[in-house]
Amino acid sequence: MDLTRKTAFDVLLEIERDGAYSNLALNRFAEERNIENTSFLRELVYGVLENRILLDYYLNSLIVKGMKKVKIREATILRMGLYQLIFMDSVPDYAAINESVNLAKKLCRGREGFINGVLRGYVKKKNLIELPSKEDSFEEYLSVRYSFPRWIIDMWKAQYGSALCEEILKATNQRPPLSIRVNTLKTDRATLKGILEDRGFEVREGTFSDRILHVKGSGLLSMEEYKNGFFSVQDEASVMAAEMLDAKSGDLVIDVCAAPGGKTAAIAEIMENRGTIKAFDIYEHKLEIIRNQAKRLGITIITPQLTDGRTGDDSLNEKADKVLVDALCSGLGVIRRKPEIKYKEEEDLSQLICIQRDILERAAEYVKPGGTMVYSTCTINKEENHNQAQRFLRCHGEFELAEEKQFLPVDGTDGFFICKMIKRG
Repeated sequence: MDLTRKTAFDVLLEIERDGAYSNLALNRFAEERNIENTSFLRELVYGVLENRILLDYYLNSLIVKGMKKVKIREATILRMGLYQLIFMDSVPDYAAINESVNLAKKLCRGREGFINGVLRGYVKKKNLIELPSKEDSFEEYLSVRYSFPRWIIDMWKAQYGSALCEEILKATNQRPPLSIRVNTLKTDRATLKGILEDRGFEVREGTFSDRILHVKGSGLLSMEEYKNGFFSVQDEASVMAAEMLDAKSGDLVIDVCAAPGGKTAAIAEIMENRGTIKAFDIYEHKLEIIRNQAKRLGITIITPQLTDGRTGDDSLNEKADKVLVDALCSGLGVIRRKPEIKYKEEEDLSQLICIQRDILERAAEYVKPGGTMVYSTCTINKEENHNQAQRFLRCHGEFELAEEKQFLPVDGTDGFFICKMIKRG
C-alpha cells in the first residue's frame, strides 16, 4: 500500500469526520510520516477537497444507489481514485485504479471489487457523462462545475451578479501564491528579494503593499532568514488591514482578535517596535503562538492578553489610539487555502454575524476621541462586511467612515474586507 496515498486518505478522513483544518492536518501527517513526495500529497488532498461536488456528481452517475449509500471510507477512496483519473495526468489510469483497490483491501476490506468496478466504469463511460446545462440551470451548472454548494452561489450571485460570481468561483479554485511579508525591522524588500533570487527562488513584488513578495520554490521556511525573523508568511490583503490602521511609533494599539498574530506583528513592524500593542485572544495556547512569533521577529512591544473580545477590558476604555477588529467570520475569502470551508452549513452564518456585531460594539469603547478603528474579515459575504460596518456606523454617529476596501480572489489575493473608521475628536 502506497504510504503517500494512505496519508492522503487519513488526512481527508480527519477533515470530513473530525472537522480538521486541511493545512494543519497535512503538515502534521507529512512530518510524522516523513513523506518525501509532499507535492503529490498536497495535490491529492486539496484536489479532492476542491472538487468534491464535481467528483460526487460523476460518482452518482456510476453508482446505482448514488453516493448517499456509500460509507465514508469507501467514498474517500473513490474520490481519490477519480480525482487521479480526471485531473492528474502524471498518474496512468491503471495506476490510479490499482492503487485505489490496494487501499480498499486494507481500509475497507470486501469493498475492493465495488471500488474497482466504479473506477473502471468511469474510464469506459467518461465521454457519456455530461455536466448540467449552463443555459437550463445556471446555478446548478456553477455548483457542479466549480464544486460549491448552492447557498454560496446563490449568495454571491445576488451580491455580485452572475458574471462576477462565476469569476470569483473560478479564482477561488486556483492555488494561491505563497506571499511573504518583509520584516522591515531587520531588512528591506529589495535586499530580501535579492537573497531569495540568489537561492534559486522565483520572486515578484506585491501589487498593493510594498512589504510583500510572492515566492515560488521549495524550502523557504527552512532558510536561516526565516528562522531569524526576516519575513513571515502572510497574504497581501491581510497585510493591507494592518497598513490601513496606520499605527504610529508610540501608539497604544489594541488587536481584539489577535491570534495567530500575523496582523499584530505587521502593525508592530510599522510602529518600528515602539509603543504598545495589546493582543487579545480567548485561548492561552494561541497567545503562546503570538509570543513565539514576536520573539522570532525581534518584536518586544506586543503584550498578549487573555481577554474575550465580547466582554473586553474596562481599564482600556477610550485609551487606544488604534484598534483592530479582525473578527471571527465565515472564512469564505480563504477557501483557496482551506477548501473544506466551502462545505460549511449556511445556518452557521447568523450566529457569526451576531458575534461580529458584539465584538465591534465592545471594541469601539477602547477608541479615544480622534482615534482609528479598523474592522476586517477574511470573507466576501456582504452581510458580514459592508452591511455589518454600515449598521455600526448608523448606530454610532461618533464614528465616520474613512475608507473601505473589498478584496476578491479575482484581485490575486485572498477575499478580504477592510473598513477604516475614525472617532470624531
